[in-house]
Amino acid sequence: MEKSKNYQFHYSLTGNKNQSLILLLHGFTCDSQDFSPIISLLSQSYCCLAVDLPGHGKTKVNGDESCYNISNTAKALINLLDDLQIDKCFLLGYSMGGRLALYMTLHFPDRFEKVVLESASPGLKTEKDRSHRIQSDLDIAQKLENSNLKEFLLSWYDRPLFQSLKNSPNFDRLIESRLANNPIELAKSLRNMGTGDQPSLWAQLAQNQIPLLLLVGEYDDKFKTINTEIANLCPAASLQIVPKAGHNIHFENTDKFVEIVRQFYD
Repeated sequence: MEKSKNYQFHYSLTGNKNQSLILLLHGFTCDSQDFSPIISLLSQSYCCLAVDLPGHGKTKVNGDESCYNISNTAKALINLLDDLQIDKCFLLGYSMGGRLALYMTLHFPDRFEKVVLESASPGLKTEKDRSHRIQSDLDIAQKLENSNLKEFLLSWYDRPLFQSLKNSPNFDRLIESRLANNPIELAKSLRNMGTGDQPSLWAQLAQNQIPLLLLVGEYDDKFKTINTEIANLCPAASLQIVPKAGHNIHFENTDKFVEIVRQFYD
């Protein structure tokens, strides 16, 4: 557990500390344990730092709801790296964690060598789209606070985005692991770090010089479109479509995911 002003970050540090380090940022409703299968493979060659993000897992937030937003969370994670005496590292983020990873890459470029964005986006382009999404996120957050968490999760993963994940033989295990979260805390995360509330990062992509690897599952049409556009705007980014996977690539095709990540970081 690491204290950093308003945050008590819960994290795991796995592997030899003398090896290159990867900071791993999970998606919404997940926690750092979500990466366990890939950490068990990657930690042979890298030191893996997986953090429970605000609103998730065992991390505790002592401040107000602004502590859950993307800019304050990014600064707190940089403080955590400072506390752990990690000057520069690799970065990997999935979905919500991918949006956070992109924000950190663009705002703290001297801290990261190479960045993997799994099923991520730079946010929404227009004020109109953002205000629609904020309202949608607020409605979902209210449902979270007022419903049974398991029912909420089954409804959340019933969307087309997660169709291939839902068909996975390990889907029930995934739902069980998500039940460790607190719905009130998840709602705070959604209100403050949802796609609607995130500042749009599209305009900054062209200036980025950190090598980015954009990973999208072959069944994830929505994010294939978004990431094709990112790759066209950002010369430092390359796009790879991962077979036999939808939105959650590291869960649906773990071995291929790890193989691609290793090749990129090496």
